[in-house]
Amino acid sequence: MRRALAAALLVLGLAPAHAGADCMPRTSADGVPVKPGPDVRMGLTPAGEAGALGPKVPVTPIDMPRTFAALAQLRPPGDAPFVLRLNRLFWSDGEAGLARFEAAVRDYTAHGYLVEVQVRYHPPDGHDGDVDGFVSFVREVVRRFGPNPRVVGLQVTNEVNFTVSPDSSDGAYKDARLALVRGVIAAKDEAQRLGFGQLTIGFNWFYRTDPRSEDAFWQALRDAGGERFARAVDWVGLDAYPGTVFPPSEPPGGERDGIVAALDELRTCRMPVARLGPEVPIHVEENGWPTGPGRSEDHQVQALRDMVGAVDEFRGTYGVSDYRWFDLRDHNTSSDNFQHHYGLLRDDYSPKPSFAVFRELVHARSLRPPPARLALHLRRARGCRARLSLVGVDASLVRRIVGRIVLRASRRRTSRVSVQAALADGRLVAVTRRVSPCRSRARA
Repeated sequence: MRRALAAALLVLGLAPAHAGADCMPRTSADGVPVKPGPDVRMGLTPAGEAGALGPKVPVTPIDMPRTFAALAQLRPPGDAPFVLRLNRLFWSDGEAGLARFEAAVRDYTAHGYLVEVQVRYHPPDGHDGDVDGFVSFVREVVRRFGPNPRVVGLQVTNEVNFTVSPDSSDGAYKDARLALVRGVIAAKDEAQRLGFGQLTIGFNWFYRTDPRSEDAFWQALRDAGGERFARAVDWVGLDAYPGTVFPPSEPPGGERDGIVAALDELRTCRMPVARLGPEVPIHVEENGWPTGPGRSEDHQVQALRDMVGAVDEFRGTYGVSDYRWFDLRDHNTSSDNFQHHYGLLRDDYSPKPSFAVFRELVHARSLRPPPARLALHLRRARGCRARLSLVGVDASLVRRIVGRIVLRASRRRTSRVSVQAALADGRLVAVTRRVSPCRSRARA
């Protein structure tokens, strides 16, 4: 997102954190209980543009072969899930934006990656406040991207609680809170209607603005959305930049406390207001620490270790299921604006020291699920017809089946059938079996 947002935050009148008289979030990791939880599904933004305050700075052209070479080094071994978050699909970009993202999604998923898509309110000219129009756009996004079983997430709107940066955040636009609520409900409805069970729906929260604005934001989600909104939300994303945005600076090692403070406020003070309980996981959707003028690459390494380490340590405490670093490569390494230096790589694809450290963390701490225990059960019917179903210990994890489940068996030879099972963790698992010849014309 980012520029000297410290100035913008002062405009918003930030005070010490509180979330109303009945909730006082923690401000450090000291004394936070460590509870067990599943390992975190890791990922990052692979080729994104940093939304920013200030003069527009062009993105250094992206080299996709180099991008894929870098991603191949980062991804965990085996079939462990690794998620790429594609940001800035603006409603205002219309069909051109959809086509551009469709091409990117095809490329990334063809290489075996999972993908999340961030769909922005960011309205076209003359449509600021046109919530109906945005809802239609969200439904179209689901129809375009949901058929791909490796598209596992849709983030509806971006940082609606942040209201002073229209490039980075949707809160600057009219009726953005209502667009968030209705967009989430519409996305979930469309995904369920079309059977895209692998496509989870969420929204994100920027940590943080002034307490009064935060109270109003979460109360608006509750009042406008009610139970229908709460049921539609599969996860809530956290965008937190301690030592960069809020707080704008941290003492050495303070980024660890900053990320814990953000998680604590979101889980204990904010989500309950909108009736989002402990069963709704948190995704750390954006977390980073830029280099650039006055910001050393060595400090980026330490901040990365501290923040990822804190997320991993307290994942069970706060119900964190996912983590995304922002981002793979600098927007523009020659820029004097630190907002364009978030990358693990410089814009010429040379690695910063943080690249090797993030690879180490991904390989050591990623979710590494055991092989799925699934089988195809075949039930025969009249006239050699048959229907397949997935059974096994892990059948409850299946969110979608891709492939033919109704078929006609051969009368003469054994055939082999295969389907793909999209699991709750995002993996796409092939399940096969042999189908013996059909021996009877009327076998029940």
